[in-house]
Amino acid sequence: MKKQILLIQPENYEINTFRKGQFNNFVQLTMPYLAAFIDEIRYNITLVDEYNERIPYNRAFDLVALTVNTPNAVHCYDIARRFSEKGAKIVMGGPHATLLPEEVSAHCDHLLIGESEETWPQFLQGFYEGTAKKQYAASCAPPLKNLPTPRWDLVKHRRQLMKGAVIATRGCPHSCRYCNLKEIYFDTYRTRPINEVVLEISKLKSKYFVFWDDNFFADEDYALSLLEKIKPLKKKWAAQVTISDCKSDRLLQAARDAGCLYLFVGLESFSPPSLQDAGKSINRADTYKELIKKLHAHKIMVQAGIVFGFDSDTKSVFDDTLNACETLGIDGVTASLLTPFPKTPVYNQLKKEHRLKSENWTQYNSKTHVTFNPKNMTAEELYAGYMAFRKGFYSLPSIRKRLRISKTNLLVNLLMNLGYRHAIK
Repeated sequence: MKKQILLIQPENYEINTFRKGQFNNFVQLTMPYLAAFIDEIRYNITLVDEYNERIPYNRAFDLVALTVNTPNAVHCYDIARRFSEKGAKIVMGGPHATLLPEEVSAHCDHLLIGESEETWPQFLQGFYEGTAKKQYAASCAPPLKNLPTPRWDLVKHRRQLMKGAVIATRGCPHSCRYCNLKEIYFDTYRTRPINEVVLEISKLKSKYFVFWDDNFFADEDYALSLLEKIKPLKKKWAAQVTISDCKSDRLLQAARDAGCLYLFVGLESFSPPSLQDAGKSINRADTYKELIKKLHAHKIMVQAGIVFGFDSDTKSVFDDTLNACETLGIDGVTASLLTPFPKTPVYNQLKKEHRLKSENWTQYNSKTHVTFNPKNMTAEELYAGYMAFRKGFYSLPSIRKRLRISKTNLLVNLLMNLGYRHAIK
């Protein structure tokens, strides 16, 4: 007899409300990817992405699977409780489950720690046969080959621009102090066979997709080879890269020729002391102007990651950052509040210094709460400055000024900016 399995990509109300209206949201990969490992002879699959759909609490399931990140943790625990009361078994995995397995295991029947290419199929087999263990943990870094194609057919009501996501690489060679990648993944940078990546992209129904990679340009030779192969597919895409890897005109031209619309680059700050606080030694603020101009010359938009709240930040950082962004014609910004995620060096420092305001994980979303006491301003001043920056950056005068300088993909650029403006309002 088939077992009924529900896969949930959770999205708590607060962060879901924040994301509404942003034009460049992209569909989440985790659950469509995990669904591809499931044997449909044994399981009937229901997949729910809470960004677009409501959870079917009125239905009965044998197994409910949740991917848990830190800001969604409390929400996931509530979901698990409600389904457990109806007799379903709960399996959890994801970043927060890997960072704090003891906490998460108290809210589920089965726990998957770390990367799941090997442990997820093992668990599914054991659950069907009634022999599933309480906990599974990957023993080594799984190779990125022979991966199944994500089940995008199970995702309903997709409203995002980027309606597909593809893995080409995993990991990052750098170690920023606020980032928890080293704690979530094995500390090794891996690439996937190019022919498999190309085949998967060719199967996407949407013209637009995102590379679900932490650092797409980290291996330049690999990136160049892949870009050459996907060029004939005539897709449009975005990826996350390090600004220091954008020096190569050859690489940027190959990206543009292969359909790159924009790159997310983690600038983090325009202040050298703040970059030092971030552990971002690979970034040099004095090179930003040259590299952003280079990206624009290749008709690639720049979506800059900016973080406020480093110990070197003063109240002048907000105006200084806005002026710098406008002067350089930065196309878009994903602005975040410094958030001390568990197990990161920043978390360990702030906890040791008794500067954490809360360990209510719902507040750890980097967007709507300050979770620690900053050094050179109050938490209230940090939040107010962050909001003033966002409103200023996406004001109509700022949009006009930046787009005049960028002159890149003007229609898409304008729509993205107006989407962020609408979301803020």
